[in-house]
Amino acid sequence: MKRQIITIDEQRCTGCGACVPDCPEGALRIIDGKARLVGDLFCDGLGACIGACPEDAISVEFREAEPYDERTVMREHIIPKGENTIRAHLEHLRSHGADTYLAEALEVLQREHQQLYDNIEGSEKAAKQISFGCPGSRALSMEAKAPSPSQDQERDSIPSELRQWPIQMHLINPDTPQYHRSDFLLAADCTAFSMGGFHPELIRSHTVGIACPKLDSGVDIYRDKLVKLIDKARINTLTVAVMEVPCCSGLLNLSREALARAHRKVPLKRVVVSIKGEALKEEWV
Repeated sequence: MKRQIITIDEQRCTGCGACVPDCPEGALRIIDGKARLVGDLFCDGLGACIGACPEDAISVEFREAEPYDERTVMREHIIPKGENTIRAHLEHLRSHGADTYLAEALEVLQREHQQLYDNIEGSEKAAKQISFGCPGSRALSMEAKAPSPSQDQERDSIPSELRQWPIQMHLINPDTPQYHRSDFLLAADCTAFSMGGFHPELIRSHTVGIACPKLDSGVDIYRDKLVKLIDKARINTLTVAVMEVPCCSGLLNLSREALARAHRKVPLKRVVVSIKGEALKEEWV
C-alpha cells in the first residue's frame, strides 16, 4: 500500500541518535553509524522524529510501504516501556489527529492492561496532564497577566521596533540597502507571539527575517539568503531566536550551515524562548 513514511538522507545523517528517543514506536535504530528505519510496520509516518534531527536528515515521503501496525507497536514497544511512554505515545497520536491509530492503541491498552488504562484515561484530570513526544504541539492553558491601568491606557502607543518590510524569509531580498551592515535577527514564527517583550528585547536595532523550520517548504532558500546577508549585505551579527521545542532547532542548524558556506564570519547568537514567553537562554555560539 502507498502511505506516508519517513525517509533518511544518509549523506546528512551523522548517526548522533537524537531521533531515536523521539520514536517511541521503535522504528528507528542506529546501525553501522547511521539512523535506520528498522521496519515499515513500526513507522506511523507522523514525523515526530523530524524536529529532533539536528542535521535535517529525516523527512516524510509518500511511497509503497508495509501497513503500520498500531497494535503490534503498543504490545512490543510502547507498553513495555511503562506509563510515561504510553502517555507520550497516546498524546502523540491525538496531537496529529490519528484517530484510527488512537482507537486501536486504547483498545489494546484497555483489553490487556486495564489498570494502566484506568490510570491514563480514567479521569479528565489525568488526560489534561499528559505530556508527549512532540512538545511543540502540546496543548497548554496559560493565564494572561492583567495589565495595570497605565499599561491599558498606553497599549495603543507602544511603538513598533520593526525597521524593514517584508519580514518572511521567502520574501526578503538581501540585496536591498536596509540590510547592509545591520544586525540581523532570524526569528522562529512563534517567538513573537510567545514573548511579550519581543519588540524592545529582540527586534530593537535589528533587521528581521521570520521562518518556521518545521512547516516551511524550501528552507534551503533561507540558507542561501543568509549566505548573501553575510557576504553581500555584510551584516554585523546574526541572532537566531527559537522556541524551546525540538522542532525549532533546525533554524540554528540552518544558520550554522550558512556561516560554514559564507566567506565572511560573523558572530552568531542564540536566544531560546520558553512556551510561556520567557527568555531561557541567550548566548553567543
